[in-house]
Amino acid sequence: MCYARFKSYLKNGIEKVSKIKKPELKIILASTSPYRKKLLERLGIAFDIVRPNCDEDFFKNKIQNSQELAHRLAFEKALSVQAQPAGSEAVVIGTDQLVSFQGKIFNKPGNKESAQGQLENLSGKSHTLVTAVCILYRDQKWAWANETKMTMRGLGTEEISLYIDRDQPFDCAGSYKIEKLGISLFEKIESTDWTSIEGLPLLQTQQILLTLLGQHAL
Repeated sequence: MCYARFKSYLKNGIEKVSKIKKPELKIILASTSPYRKKLLERLGIAFDIVRPNCDEDFFKNKIQNSQELAHRLAFEKALSVQAQPAGSEAVVIGTDQLVSFQGKIFNKPGNKESAQGQLENLSGKSHTLVTAVCILYRDQKWAWANETKMTMRGLGTEEISLYIDRDQPFDCAGSYKIEKLGISLFEKIESTDWTSIEGLPLLQTQQILLTLLGQHAL
């Protein structure tokens, strides 16, 4: 093969290789929460949703420390999705959120009676909202938790009942929807990332996803 033909062959070969697109990096949100879905959509990236298969009650009965429990549940949710065929080569985002108040852990109330009790306990006092995230990609892991100090104003029994009827916060830790009428229950909120209050801290999540997407594009 002459040199000119070799150069042409090499050039065409390189061009063909450069045009071969890598498969897009798949991102999975291991949560069926509509709140977290809306939050992640704000980053403008494509992602799938897969329901995690995690026995939360097992860990809630076993772990009493709020930080440890939130971290463990976020990890177990992400791991359960990564173990599925759809998640083996994907970036999987697992999350969990709970309220820590005077040594007690408040999870989702599930019904009005429990919600009423939670809000009556939190009324006029401060509590900590713990939002944990675990991101898994192959053998890599990122895990952290945001803590937000929430100070609720004094609330009467009837006001609490009316709020619950209007907002139906049965699927929210602490029995309030901060993105809706729940904001009216508070007099002070101290947070480094407001999106963590709604269930998924976007600031750090975005940094990790941008890094992974950049590495995958190389």
